[in-house]
Amino acid sequence: MVHLSTIPDENQAINGKLADGIKKAHLQLVNDDDSFTTSVYGSRFAARDLPKHEMPEAEMSRDVAYRLIKDHLSLDGNPILNLASFVTTYMEEEAEKLMVESFSKNFIDYEEYPQSADIQNRCVSMIGRLFHAPTGVEEEVGAVGTSCVGSSEAIMLAVLAMKRRWKNKRIEEGKAYDRPNIVMSSAVQVCWEKAARYFEVEEKLVYCTEERYVIDPEETVNLVDENTIGICAILGTTYTGEYEDVKAVNDLLTKKGLNTPIHVDAASGGFVVPFVVPDLEWDFRLEHVVSINVSGHKYGLVYPGVGWVVWRSAEYLPQELVFNINYLGADQASFTLNFSKGASQVIGQYYQLIRLGKHGYRAIMSNLTRTANYLSDSLAALGFIIMSKKSGEGLPLVAFRLQPQEDRNYDEFALAHQLRVRGWVVPAYTMAPNTKNLKMLRVVVREDFTRNRCDSLITDIKQSQQLLEQMDRESIKKQQEFIHKHNTSSGKATHNHPKFRREKHSIQGKTGKTHAIC
Repeated sequence: MVHLSTIPDENQAINGKLADGIKKAHLQLVNDDDSFTTSVYGSRFAARDLPKHEMPEAEMSRDVAYRLIKDHLSLDGNPILNLASFVTTYMEEEAEKLMVESFSKNFIDYEEYPQSADIQNRCVSMIGRLFHAPTGVEEEVGAVGTSCVGSSEAIMLAVLAMKRRWKNKRIEEGKAYDRPNIVMSSAVQVCWEKAARYFEVEEKLVYCTEERYVIDPEETVNLVDENTIGICAILGTTYTGEYEDVKAVNDLLTKKGLNTPIHVDAASGGFVVPFVVPDLEWDFRLEHVVSINVSGHKYGLVYPGVGWVVWRSAEYLPQELVFNINYLGADQASFTLNFSKGASQVIGQYYQLIRLGKHGYRAIMSNLTRTANYLSDSLAALGFIIMSKKSGEGLPLVAFRLQPQEDRNYDEFALAHQLRVRGWVVPAYTMAPNTKNLKMLRVVVREDFTRNRCDSLITDIKQSQQLLEQMDRESIKKQQEFIHKHNTSSGKATHNHPKFRREKHSIQGKTGKTHAIC
């Protein structure tokens, strides 16, 4: 039978189990009641604002913190519909698992994580060979390279190496070294302006025109003088995706007897060209190309941020820029702008390289090229002027603009705003200077931009145009202002310090050029 039990008083239940000495102790310890509710939204935290400026005094449960932050982030845009960015938005579940499992690894600790360090070396070797880099382990024979946070860091390192190498030569020759300059397109990504400004290198710009959106090789080489540390050539410009003619620049330098180094900014094109147009000569097959950067988080198909930079040989990387550091138990050579970083992105890159192989990358890049061609033809049929190249002559993107028409009440920016209402992020830009403020739109075709999604975009572009054509100029202006204020982050931004708004020192500040998103 079941035994009977009494129901004691609470004090009786406790006192019977405590020694007298303990009962007399009165400690002031935290004894707040835990709140258990039927859901996160029944907790007191759901009725409060999330902390914005000061760290809260008390803690909250992990499920509440997770759900409230997740809900807050749900107001971000959908990365899949963000056609402004080259950055990867899809990776396989197995790749994600490997990356998550490596979150806690400090990549710089080679002694503790030797396999992760070795994986970086494997990636550098594979990428270097993709760019026809010289091989060999002897001093100043084979190519050298490193991983970076992205192409911005890679470009900073390349500019530093070119500047220091130029400076060392000038010192040897007993010449002045206080006026270094670099030759580059006016359509460069903003990181090139940063590198020049931060490292005190004068920018010599090759300006685009209404008909030409890349550098002119002859004009480029004509800008070279004794103070030029190098030339930047872009394998896939930010605006139109066109490949600059690296070979023509290289051959002109040879013809004129100039020994000016070329750095190729292959941030976007480095993982496209080798698989779509492998015979195009732009890399270490050209004698004046001394360094190349590429973004793993763009068409390298890895989540942000990882980039790579490779030098033709150790000769082009001055030794005084490389630090041998005994840190956490092992000697290591370091040439980076930062130090500690996670190993996840490097491991993600290695996964993609061995999982897909050359055939896999070739298949993906071929599909992207086909989709870009289809979108380009469809937009041309709708009456747009296509500014980008097709069929492997440029990146898998489509740059386009409206036909000149004086009686039209809307422009490319109004169309971009209207597409934003439908969920698409299709950026409008003002082109590089000397193009008479040419406006354009750009769609980046990424791995997860399928033919079906492309058809949906084309339909929405057509419907957005039809709607805008029915509106007068004043209505369009009011709608744009409303969308800019309520549907775009820039319209609601509060993080830009008043002191730094509307700067006038960059190409954008001086000319009105829009710094395109990468």
